[in-house]
Amino acid sequence: MSRPMLLVFLLIILIITSQFEWKQPLVSDIEASPSVSQKQQQISSREEAVKEKIILSQEKNIQRLTELVRSLREQLLQCRSNNETAKGSVSALTEHIIELERQQILED
Repeated sequence: MSRPMLLVFLLIILIITSQFEWKQPLVSDIEASPSVSQKQQQISSREEAVKEKIILSQEKNIQRLTELVRSLREQLLQCRSNNETAKGSVSALTEHIIELERQQILED
């Protein structure tokens, strides 16, 4: 074989082998991509599940806080009414004592 023919032959072999090596990783990448996308889907579904659990727990906490606020408002109203009742009875007693003292002063 002549030298140019040998170079052409080696060049063709080099091109063929390089093409063969390039195609193999592409096939393995295509095969690997479904598993990667499946893993990503699993991860995203897990993240969604965690987010849902967090939202549910926050909703429960909000409900508890709402109930506590309602209970505290009822207690405040009871305290106010008790306070007004106590003030009313104290003022009635005070007026009664003043009236008794006036009567004693008038009798003396």
